[in-house]
Amino acid sequence: MRLNMAEEEDYMSDAFINVQEDIRPGLPMLRQIREARRKEEKQQEANLKNRQKSLKEEEQERRDIGLKNALGCENKGFALLQKMGYKSGQALGKSGDGIVEPIPLTVRTGKSGIGHETFLKRKADEKLENYRRKIHMKNQAEEKAAEQFRMRLKNKQDEMKLEGDLRRSQRACQQLDTQKNIQVPREAWYWLRSEEETEEEEEDEDEDEYKSEDLSVLEKLQILTSYLREEHLYCIWCGTAYEDKEDLSSNCPGPTSADHD
Repeated sequence: MRLNMAEEEDYMSDAFINVQEDIRPGLPMLRQIREARRKEEKQQEANLKNRQKSLKEEEQERRDIGLKNALGCENKGFALLQKMGYKSGQALGKSGDGIVEPIPLTVRTGKSGIGHETFLKRKADEKLENYRRKIHMKNQAEEKAAEQFRMRLKNKQDEMKLEGDLRRSQRACQQLDTQKNIQVPREAWYWLRSEEETEEEEEDEDEDEYKSEDLSVLEKLQILTSYLREEHLYCIWCGTAYEDKEDLSSNCPGPTSADHD
């Protein structure tokens, strides 16, 4: 009796009860999502299998299958080649120097007429040529602009050098004239004037009628260097005062800066 009761108790224990279903939060939703994805994938596979191929796709498949298969004896052209001694895989021609593979087949799938591809190619070539011409013209314009910039820079540098040479000549002229007790320069611009003298002269010019100088910096420099050579036997480029004209002509390279380069 006790044994039977123990067995009943074991039968009614938790060991014989089915495991409860997992009810963690969010788990039923994940199962539904997985199930929906499986159904969608199956539906897509079924659609691909049941989809009717287009006429072009069918023609392409038949063409590919036909091109992959070698010609057999049932083909009249291949049969004629065999009668003339041709063997499969052999090159054409008596000496066997012809082609081995057949000429590739080019299938036109578009609706354009004959010569349309040539027309498109010509248009593409014209477009490319126009693009190259534009690039060439752009490069030429950039090179010209760069050359003009270099010329302006060089001219500016040359102008600054001339102005520096003129000031140096004016200082030398004032010093040499003073040594000879010359109180007034032959021309006003022969001497390098101070800032005070320049301001006074500008005030006088404002009161009186304005007079502009027609001589350029280069012309002034040429006149002043000639005066220094004739009057003082001095060469601004050599930086030397010579003893006489013969000494000057013999030892000085020339009256210009280029002669001393």
